[in-house]
Amino acid sequence: MERALHSNLEQLIRRHRELRDTLAGNKVSGADFARLSKEYSDLSPIVDDIEALRRVCREVASLAAMAQSGEDPELCALAAEEMRSLREKLPGLEANLRAALLPKDVDDARNAILEVRAGTGGEEAALFAARLFRMYLRYAALRGWRYEILDLSETELGGVKEARALISGSEVFARLKFESGVHRVQRVPETEAAGRIHTSAATVAVLPEAQDVDVKIDDRDLRIDVFRASGPGGQSVNTTDSAVRITHLPTALVVVQQDEKSQHKNKAKALKVLRSRLYEIERRKRDLARAAERKSQVGSGDRSERIRTYNFPQGRVTDHRVNLTLHRIEKVMSGEALDELIDAVLTDDKAARLAAVET
Repeated sequence: MERALHSNLEQLIRRHRELRDTLAGNKVSGADFARLSKEYSDLSPIVDDIEALRRVCREVASLAAMAQSGEDPELCALAAEEMRSLREKLPGLEANLRAALLPKDVDDARNAILEVRAGTGGEEAALFAARLFRMYLRYAALRGWRYEILDLSETELGGVKEARALISGSEVFARLKFESGVHRVQRVPETEAAGRIHTSAATVAVLPEAQDVDVKIDDRDLRIDVFRASGPGGQSVNTTDSAVRITHLPTALVVVQQDEKSQHKNKAKALKVLRSRLYEIERRKRDLARAAERKSQVGSGDRSERIRTYNFPQGRVTDHRVNLTLHRIEKVMSGEALDELIDAVLTDDKAARLAAVET
């Protein structure tokens, strides 16, 4: 193990002990206690990995001494064999430790705003967007997360032009952040008499939820319009001007919110979405330098990038970033098998970041 890494590990162990003693001594309370508890919790698995690696290193050294003692040939042979077996574990233990030491995305612990929009393909794209949106909500429920639908713009046939939800829980953004991009579907529409397969698409964006302290919005930079909310096909569903359209003049970002009957609630939700979009713009700028240094195989998460294809006739889902295909499309669409795709992409991202650190 390199000297610099060894020094860093010693610092982490000392910090872990300091935190343990501070928390055990009831020397802090309130917000400081929560902050230090989280730091202690984050460090604990790293310290466990350090101790596991050092324990194996001590055993290897002890077995090496035994194997070279020459006192009992049979015992020396057994020690040498066990030593070789333990040495084979060392690269894996070191890799786990290096992965645990990788810098974490500062936004991983945040809640997320999920946006799904119908893309190319007309009504079929809208129907697929509706299925995608339900897939993510079911996935959230399976993980014990909470969700609140912020906006839902439906078509007359039950499709979705655009849908947004706030998903809250543990490590929501960490798991969903690579779902952003173009999701393509291949299937036979119910209205297709000839049985031809149609291809359409929907776009997904996952934004870390921004708080008021993250993004300051000047009221002078906003143009706020109010109008009557409408239902599928433009049918009026509200007789008051409760729907809100907010335009952020410096960036030309537009957020429309009409899900609530209250203009005040619609404005609050629209501002929440706008704040998260502005925060995402800053996040992208912040990551540009890192992205320039390495091109991750999982992609940029840009909405224009095709990331996955859902082929219903063949019952398969393919993630193009990691070249993984699952032949359980209904399990994926129900949220039950979505973890397999997400885990593969997260693992690939971790491997790419490890390779970037080691080169």
